[in-house]
Amino acid sequence: MKNFRLFLQAGHAPTLWAALTYFTFSFAIWVINGSMAPFISEALHLSPTQKGLMLSIPIFAGALLRFPLGLLAQYIGRKNATLVEMGGIAIAMSYGYFFVETFNDILAMGVLLGVAGASFGVAMSLGSGTFPPRYKGLAMGIVGAGNVGTAFAALLAPLLAQKYGWQTVYGFAALSVAIPAAVMVVFAKEPPDLSPHARLRDHLSCLYEKDGWAFSLIYVVTFGGFLGLASFLPSYFYDQFGVSKVQAGQLTMLAAFLGAALRVVGGWLSDHWGGVNTLTTVLGVTAVTLALCGLAEHSLTVTMLLFMVCFSALGAGNGALFQLVPLRWPSTTAVAGSMIGEIGALGGGLIPNAMGFSKQYAGTYMWGFFGFASIAVLMLLVLRTMQIRWTRTWAEKGGRARAVAAA
Repeated sequence: MKNFRLFLQAGHAPTLWAALTYFTFSFAIWVINGSMAPFISEALHLSPTQKGLMLSIPIFAGALLRFPLGLLAQYIGRKNATLVEMGGIAIAMSYGYFFVETFNDILAMGVLLGVAGASFGVAMSLGSGTFPPRYKGLAMGIVGAGNVGTAFAALLAPLLAQKYGWQTVYGFAALSVAIPAAVMVVFAKEPPDLSPHARLRDHLSCLYEKDGWAFSLIYVVTFGGFLGLASFLPSYFYDQFGVSKVQAGQLTMLAAFLGAALRVVGGWLSDHWGGVNTLTTVLGVTAVTLALCGLAEHSLTVTMLLFMVCFSALGAGNGALFQLVPLRWPSTTAVAGSMIGEIGALGGGLIPNAMGFSKQYAGTYMWGFFGFASIAVLMLLVLRTMQIRWTRTWAEKGGRARAVAAA
């Protein structure tokens, strides 16, 4: 506890908590269609592939909008950029409340929800910007725990949709944006560490290297898996096991909460055990649990236990990967992390589509689970191959930080 107090005193704690509030709210909005998918698909009579498309568009749009929002933040400041984005969220939610009635409207709404998904880089930079280098990892871990917004959306959106109608939930979301906006205005301050304007080439620089692609593809499994599954699970529980729409949200909330909470634990574990060791375990556990989920599609209890383990592993993997990023790119951590995060989020959009195709054309979700498990195994092989060079150049054995910097 004393160490945590020292950590808070080292930076501007109100800005950290404001960034966490903003990121949690944005994440909840980003996946709101997934949380209400059973209501929307029933009202609009959607096929499995249509549901997959509906769930994937917000993920793709959010990933693609991260760079424009980050670029805007460099010119007007990160705090102002968050306020602009929250204004965009309010407009998007108002559109959903007043105009969304058809499947095409839902697809357009998905693009607008991408505004909320663009928050990652700005939230991380704002929350950690006032802290010295030795504390930035913990600060980013705390802000990253805003992934718990998926759990809040899965819990609250179905309850509100059942009582007031799913379009009305957009209206509630439009009004609720006032809370994180007020917190940002009152408590946050612009950090002094804003770097010179980064060019597009700077943001893409890590992808000119094999390591950049390795990190990005591993993040497709950990973060993309967390995001894609969190969007897909309400529909899966409702369609596969016949639970109520509200119960489907509650089950998703439990799994998503574990994934968000374990992100911080994954970062801490990686500091002590090594990011490579942690990711090795994460990818192995993810592959096994996903394959077993495909085989346990007739048992809700077994499936739920497997998802809880899987989400815990994915959350820990997100923290572990971002323990390694500043070790590999110490002078360009922000831009490398931004591009890796963008590609990881794009990968999340593949999961709902793959599950929809598997159900519609094979009559079962099993092949979708097997496909994602296979990708996890492939990334495990990539990790174990690449780590041989990593631990000879920029990391200690297992992926820990080097005690003495190389000359």
